[in-house]
Amino acid sequence: MKKYITDFTIIGKRILGEQYFTLTLQHPATLPPIAAGQFVEVEVRGCKEVLLRRPISIHDVDTENNTLTLLIQIVGKGTRQLATLQEGDTLNLVYPLGRGFSLDGEKVLLVGGGAGIAPLLHLSKCLNAKGIRPTILLGGRTADLIPVRDEFKSLGTVGIATEDGSLGEKGLVTQHTLFSGDYDHIYTCGPTPMMKAVARHALANGIVCEVSLENLMACGIGACLCCVVDSDAGHKCVCKEGPVFKATELTKWLNN
Repeated sequence: MKKYITDFTIIGKRILGEQYFTLTLQHPATLPPIAAGQFVEVEVRGCKEVLLRRPISIHDVDTENNTLTLLIQIVGKGTRQLATLQEGDTLNLVYPLGRGFSLDGEKVLLVGGGAGIAPLLHLSKCLNAKGIRPTILLGGRTADLIPVRDEFKSLGTVGIATEDGSLGEKGLVTQHTLFSGDYDHIYTCGPTPMMKAVARHALANGIVCEVSLENLMACGIGACLCCVVDSDAGHKCVCKEGPVFKATELTKWLNN
């Protein structure tokens, strides 16, 4: 898939508590096709201490209006600098990057935790476009760490799990009553322990599972090799050959 480097204009910003915000970005012409699960590399301007671009999952795509939305968690100097941007500012992206989700299955479960919820909105809409209404499980330590939960309500059956019990069922997403339902395909993105637990459950029950890894990615095109995962077929660049992998490709990763 062809890659682009483009200056987008910020046309919308939402502050979602202390840790999250979204930026809605206007493309100057027509957006190219963007698969669910792909990501962008964002240039961080105005901060001399941040030299490398930051990889951000694509949260939503509006092809009619040629916009895309990023859901960003503030975790360091780069994302903190991005949080200072305002409507009317420009943001340079390299996109669309990586291998996305397959959009297979009929009885589909999506499992997201923390910032890993981000790519599941575009995925949910792509599944809906194929006539698939998924079950969507979203988890976090507290309700504040599941900032965009309402956006999923029209797209499928939504379940919430919080470790402190502040919203939904108390516990991990893998302990939610919806998790053990009858599914033929599971998609997951979030903290590594969560994804491993989801993938092990899927493999044990003969369910196809795709995981979206969140390894550190500096270049986004497979040149720097800092994001390599030890797959069953050898070392794979998460940014180029992922970030989405079948769980059956990652049994070494699951056992580490």
